[in-house]
Amino acid sequence: MMLHIPQVLSEAQLAQARGLLARATWADGRITAGHQSARVKANEQLPHESAEARELGQMIVGALQQNALFMSAVLPREVFPPLFNRYGEGMHFGSHVDNALRGIPGTPHRLRTDVSATLFLTDPADYEGGELVVEDTYGEHAVKLPAGDLIVYPASSLHHVRKVTRGARISSFFWIQSLIRDDARRALLFDLDAACIQLTSEVPDSPALPMLTGVYHNLLRQWAEP
Repeated sequence: MMLHIPQVLSEAQLAQARGLLARATWADGRITAGHQSARVKANEQLPHESAEARELGQMIVGALQQNALFMSAVLPREVFPPLFNRYGEGMHFGSHVDNALRGIPGTPHRLRTDVSATLFLTDPADYEGGELVVEDTYGEHAVKLPAGDLIVYPASSLHHVRKVTRGARISSFFWIQSLIRDDARRALLFDLDAACIQLTSEVPDSPALPMLTGVYHNLLRQWAEP
């Protein structure tokens, strides 16, 4: 399931993020790429141990925890500490699939990447090109969102970032290990949760509501990997 989640960061948070990013020191983006990805990756990245990356990452994780749409769609078990990249003119990232497992920096722990996420931090008018393109059985889906908006999609997807031809595109990217490993099951639970929320709003006394809510939680109980 591919989903656009608007306004994850507020205008005040975006202003804070831009101030931190303006004074950050960027490195070669291949520092986090696997062997195959490194061959097609041309961008810059904040070192994960930098003060700016840590502060911004904490801000983003806090915002995600307060975002009901993100929580419902992704059902996160664990969020990888957000990383940050910059695509200047001529930079791009060729087609690749994200690694299935990623080590958490500074720990012996590894996270399974069920869901990939990109949080846009640059306004679309400030650059040309730089679209995230996700490929699935329905074709290619080009994504270029307002600053502060998030796109989530299955980490198993083939995807690439088109070459930036003007300006610079800055974003945060990270992965989530979900309580529900299977994307199709996550999509079913998301639709069922949305139906329960709508029914609660429109017909709060409906006798079907407790039944539907029970189905949701019983499926979650059956499928979840806590």
